[in-house]
Amino acid sequence: YLNELNRRRFLMGSVATLAAGIMGSGWIADAAAAGFPAKNVRVYIPTRQGGGADRNLRLVTNLWKDVLKVNFEPAFYPGAAGRVAYEKYMAEASGDGHDLIFGNMGPEMLNWVVKKPTFPLDAYRYFFRVDEDPSVIFVGNRSKLKTIDEIVSEAKKRTVNFATSRIAHPATIGVLALGRATGAKFNPVPMSGGRNTRNGVATGELDFGVLPAGGMVVKRKNFKMLLLFADKNVLGDKIHNAPTVNAKYGTKLPPLVSARAFGIKTEVIEKYPDRMKVLEDTLRQVVAMDKFKQAVIKAKAPWELISPGGQKECAQYARDITAIGEEYAELLKGASAKQRSKKKKKKS
Repeated sequence: YLNELNRRRFLMGSVATLAAGIMGSGWIADAAAAGFPAKNVRVYIPTRQGGGADRNLRLVTNLWKDVLKVNFEPAFYPGAAGRVAYEKYMAEASGDGHDLIFGNMGPEMLNWVVKKPTFPLDAYRYFFRVDEDPSVIFVGNRSKLKTIDEIVSEAKKRTVNFATSRIAHPATIGVLALGRATGAKFNPVPMSGGRNTRNGVATGELDFGVLPAGGMVVKRKNFKMLLLFADKNVLGDKIHNAPTVNAKYGTKLPPLVSARAFGIKTEVIEKYPDRMKVLEDTLRQVVAMDKFKQAVIKAKAPWELISPGGQKECAQYARDITAIGEEYAELLKGASAKQRSKKKKKKS
């Protein structure tokens, strides 16, 4: 994560950049003269409504719309673990900067490791990251398995099923890597979204679950967080002081975090650098607002996980998570193949 000092530096740098732009280049006046954006902005979201991406999108766009003087039109396409949204975006979105995609970079990049998309991977780029959200293992309050040690011990006797929002997800990799390190046998069951994942655990249908920690903070009264896939637990008692996997088991796993970010067609970046500047500079303006911080806190989202970053940070994250995905590609593809086999058996 960006620690508090780095975040302040990023935000202060953003404000300084904005001030210099207003006083020097006059980009706001230039943007107004150019008439961009000239209409409402459509945003494609590869998940269901009500999840972490939806929450973060609304927190940003509720303020961004006032800065840009246009409305945002969200469109949710959760099918095929987010693949549907990207296929629709690349096929239907305009190349003039009025169509964006807002997704969780981790699962989406891992999706391409499991199965390549129908479009070139360099046809779109992420350009503004909002947060970095670590994965956490949790159980329901009525679960028979109360600790992470009990889960690992049980999974050495039998294959333990666990709920995850989708197979290609940093959280899923975390549990599968834990199994590889400890000799435990885990089987991921994709539930299509965080709400369904929590419900699967709460009802006892699945032995435990794994999700980004940010969405679990507000649900902590109903669940017990047991293990965090991060270098450090910056959320503390908000997630029951869950230990990190490396500290608990002596592993050397990299942080397995989700990162929600805005993306856009590469042709827009190349053809309309002035429009990209408007989008990027106004986003920096929004996340630097005290109103934004207060909105995050009011929504009961952890401010500690807000980690703004630009194209450079997004590109680095995409490279890192792809490398992790390729390292564990065999486990991901194996789990995906099992799920496809189960679906075929149900249909027959």
